Amino acid sequence: MARENVRLEVEEGIGVATFSRPAVLNALDARTLEELDEVVGEVERGEARALVLTGAGDRAFVAGADVGALAGMSPEEARRFAERGHAVLDRLERLSVPTVAAVNGYALGGGCEVALACDLIYASEKARFGQPEVNLGIVPGFGGTQRLPRRVGPMRALEILLTGDPVDAGRALELGLVLEVLAPEKLLGHVRAQVKKILSRGPLAVAQVKRLVRAGAGLPLGPANELERQGFAALFATADAGEGIRAFLEKRPPRFRGA
Repeated sequence: MARENVRLEVEEGIGVATFSRPAVLNALDARTLEELDEVVGEVERGEARALVLTGAGDRAFVAGADVGALAGMSPEEARRFAERGHAVLDRLERLSVPTVAAVNGYALGGGCEVALACDLIYASEKARFGQPEVNLGIVPGFGGTQRLPRRVGPMRALEILLTGDPVDAGRALELGLVLEVLAPEKLLGHVRAQVKKILSRGPLAVAQVKRLVRAGAGLPLGPANELERQGFAALFATADAGEGIRAFLEKRPPRFRGA
């Protein structure tokens, strides 16, 4: 079945996945999660060397979960929906290639959680972030209570989670939730430029950095540093490390092969 809700276009090794459900501001439902999972699977299989996520139109990245789809869910159905969302976003987070959220509008609820599962977040001036689930008498179900505190700290995360109030792009920048805020027409161009820069670096080193940051985040400093020592040493067995060091000494651009 052709994907309708998440479009993937690949150019120069960069995959751009666009959430496209304009009638509901790109909200997440079960089918959209399945399509996002398919996109992640294609990237895992080597269809792209980086993945950018954004929303169709100029109003929303992903406005949240489709509330209509939540209506009438039993506790068991809600548990399965949350498990599916967690599985897809965990898979997105584990990708070895760089992932970037280009947040062009509302990123609320599940939309904020999608962005939080990406490595980097850049925002348009129109972006709005939030976890408004408490307004519905529920809590985030796709990782918001766990990833948001890791990005902005527990107390700032609690303010967002407990009030349900959205924060604008400027406030998100102050909180450290986003890296930069750009004019809407410049957002994707800036993101592409940053991704191209990352793709010019050693791909095995980029993947190793991602693995070390993710694995070390939940460990005490000593064991986390041991992981780094292991990762550092392992890369010296690769051709890319030899090429990168030689290129530096020879004052030329490196020619990395991912091996």
